[in-house]
Amino acid sequence: MTDLLNVVRQYKQDSESVYNTWFINNEDRLKAFRSIRRGVLNVIQDIKTGSFGNDFKGSSLEFVLSCITEQKQVFEGAAHPFYWKPKLRIPDIYETEANKVAFGQFLESCVNATKEEQLVKEIIKLSSRNIKGLGPSVANILYFLHPTILPPFNTAIVNGFNLLFNEKQKLGSWESYLKMREVILQFNAQNRNELSNDLGAIAGLLFEIGANKLLIEGASALDETQKTKIEKLLKKRHAEVLSEQQEENLHTEMQYHLIKIGHALGYDAVVASNDRSKAYCDTKFSFLCIPCLPKMETDRDTFNTISLIDVLWLEKGTNRVISAFEVEKSTSIYSGILRLSDLAVSFPHDLRTLFLVAPNQREKEVVLQLKRPSIKQQNVSIQYILFSELRQHCDAICKFGADHSAMAKIAKIA
Repeated sequence: MTDLLNVVRQYKQDSESVYNTWFINNEDRLKAFRSIRRGVLNVIQDIKTGSFGNDFKGSSLEFVLSCITEQKQVFEGAAHPFYWKPKLRIPDIYETEANKVAFGQFLESCVNATKEEQLVKEIIKLSSRNIKGLGPSVANILYFLHPTILPPFNTAIVNGFNLLFNEKQKLGSWESYLKMREVILQFNAQNRNELSNDLGAIAGLLFEIGANKLLIEGASALDETQKTKIEKLLKKRHAEVLSEQQEENLHTEMQYHLIKIGHALGYDAVVASNDRSKAYCDTKFSFLCIPCLPKMETDRDTFNTISLIDVLWLEKGTNRVISAFEVEKSTSIYSGILRLSDLAVSFPHDLRTLFLVAPNQREKEVVLQLKRPSIKQQNVSIQYILFSELRQHCDAICKFGADHSAMAKIAKIA
């Protein structure tokens, strides 16, 4: 019999587990919730106005799933079920108008729902329509709308659930999803002191078990081939954790250069609300930045989104944004673009310049994303700066730059 409490504790104590690398120590996970919610609202609006299109590629739905797959520790393949497969005519939300509208209405109802029973009712209603190819992979979107009510759902999570609870639930069934959810909620309630109200914690546990990264007592004995496979998985995970730490260090360095330049040019600099305790080369951001983002004339959700932008330059002593910078890592490009777009739409007459700051090796990807139709349609101009250029020219801009226009010397247009 599996000792479930020990499994949970083993999961939490592993410094490289999903719990520690994605759920607890990952600022991008928290940023994703607002970006994804805003993206879902765009999907709903596109379906209402008839501009959603008949393919996943280039759609507002692709943008949402891209934001989700950035959370690669758990959601790397979350977009695959939504790819339009012409030969199979699935998922049938692109060409059949009634199904497209039903999907949009489902998303709108879920965005606006405040109670568990409302969400379950909407899931059952959608399931009863039997839309071809549209299964519980949608739960990955729903999780980011209601993380304390609806758990995410993928192959590894289902496999982990079946192993941990000795069940036989199926991947493509809404009925199986709802059954799993009941068991997950009960188990989470019993172990809330060890886990969290946010169901991402227990979903990460199931993912680790299903991906064979966390072995449980009572499971079948492993043969040599299985042992070798698990060793490779663990080595891969270790390499990913080291890579993410290096990325985080680079991210902090680039934020520091931007803060330093803004300060030298005479602007008030402010960093993302969850980055204020950071430091680079023993210099704390709090010593170079104003304490927080000043109040702005916008709604709370938009203000919260703007407050997560990596670096903002403000006109001295005011709340007027002069320039905004999103520093990209391997997990943030889509949500970063969305935050900059939100800022531009909210203050179309005040903002001077928007920038993505990206690693050199991601230049082609940045250009591709900035040219996406869904970005172009918003009439938002975003330039990009490469890490090497910012690092190399930081001191020169600080010394010789007069104002924000100095950044044009190292910025590029997609």
